[in-house]
Amino acid sequence: MLEDLREAVLEANQELVRQGLVLYTWGNVSGIDREKGLVVIKPSGVRYEDLTADSLVVVDLDGRTVEGHLRPSSDTSTHIELYKAFPLIGGVVHTHSTQAVAWAQAGRDIPALGTTHADYFHGAIPCTDNLAPEEIAGDYEAATGRLIARTFRHLDPMETPAVLVKSHGPFCWGRDAAEAVYYARILEEVALMARLTLDLNPDAVFQKELEDKHFSRKHGPGAYYGQGKGD
Repeated sequence: MLEDLREAVLEANQELVRQGLVLYTWGNVSGIDREKGLVVIKPSGVRYEDLTADSLVVVDLDGRTVEGHLRPSSDTSTHIELYKAFPLIGGVVHTHSTQAVAWAQAGRDIPALGTTHADYFHGAIPCTDNLAPEEIAGDYEAATGRLIARTFRHLDPMETPAVLVKSHGPFCWGRDAAEAVYYARILEEVALMARLTLDLNPDAVFQKELEDKHFSRKHGPGAYYGQGKGD
């Protein structure tokens, strides 16, 4: 079942390791088949070197396992809530990458401070509020997904495809699993750049006109960067 999607999600999970975004069994990637309403996701607690396409788990949008002999990621409900809230996304990734987690633990948005950031994220990368105690005590993972959705109630998730869950870490998404990992790697780099910038100049600001120009030249209706779709 979903052989092509399984292979794509397997490759995306392995790319997390190649990009240095995960240690041990930390993190997970999923992808969705929108027509079938099924999600392929990494199994819980399985080392990346042991992953195979067959070991990935297929779940429906109610979180029920449709295929697979292992338990799905403990973050499965968060992924599902994001797929429900953001209908244009096709892949989700969660990591505990060092720089992004530092901002999440500080409870701070990552501000747009330069053109590298603006080439990929339109505006600050938001950090969520705290979960309520009853949300933590209840269906914690689903509540995390709903918290992210609330954080984006006035934001376009396709223009800012990343979030920091306060005291936890980053979630990123994209049109497919590979793009979600791509944004996770870029997020880690811009998180480092922002921290270094504010170390050097705590009052650093970014010209709004330049920020909008750099985002629109890659992503706007008149985008002209690169050689075509995907560049």
